[in-house]
Amino acid sequence: MLIEVDQLCKKYGEQKAVDNVSFSLNKGEIVGFLGPNGAGKSTTMKMITGFLQPNSGSIKISGLSINQHPIECKQKIGYLAEANPLYFDMYVKEYLRFIAGVHQLPHAAESIYQIIQKVGLQVEQHKKIGQLSKGYKQRVGLAAALIHQPEVLILDEPTTGLDPNQIIEIRNLIKEEGQNKAVLFSSHILQEVEAICSRVIIINKGKIVANDSLENVKANHSLEEVFRTLTVNPSV
Repeated sequence: MLIEVDQLCKKYGEQKAVDNVSFSLNKGEIVGFLGPNGAGKSTTMKMITGFLQPNSGSIKISGLSINQHPIECKQKIGYLAEANPLYFDMYVKEYLRFIAGVHQLPHAAESIYQIIQKVGLQVEQHKKIGQLSKGYKQRVGLAAALIHQPEVLILDEPTTGLDPNQIIEIRNLIKEEGQNKAVLFSSHILQEVEAICSRVIIINKGKIVANDSLENVKANHSLEEVFRTLTVNPSV
């Protein structure tokens, strides 16, 4: 297992944002992580990547506890956050050189060249990040997540702001990367999940309400129908 999450809990005051969540991902799996706003998706992802500490439960990356081996685990993870924090005053190549330095990559120039080719930043590589369109900013964030060739990829709304052609290109890239990684892919666009993922995990109000292959989840209903049935609040 490349990702093992066991009975994970996170509280904010009296509110349980994540409530006894458990799941695992194997190498070669791209798993859709779905839920309505406020369900606990981003909080779970931030705990897996070490940005947040859980109140209880455990997380292992490639068999290592993230509490006991935080640096080693983070070296194995590539993370594209929903907000995609970037340094807008830095040039694209300058920023990727900075990220390569953080990871202490031995052949940084070659790694930067390869990732620029892979995510399609050739034309934009000499621009300041702040000058880029939202779609190209997403590509820079994805490049930063992939440059150190991680074993685990955590993607929170990675196709936000992309045009239809860019979405197809990034979708194909994620599928390619997912062949030898464990990819946890969060998106509100259910068509993207159906196009990319082999399994889906649905979380609602901090609890997992579904965890099965896409084929089984869609056995009798569309993914949209299943999602609404499992997450809609009858009182609304």
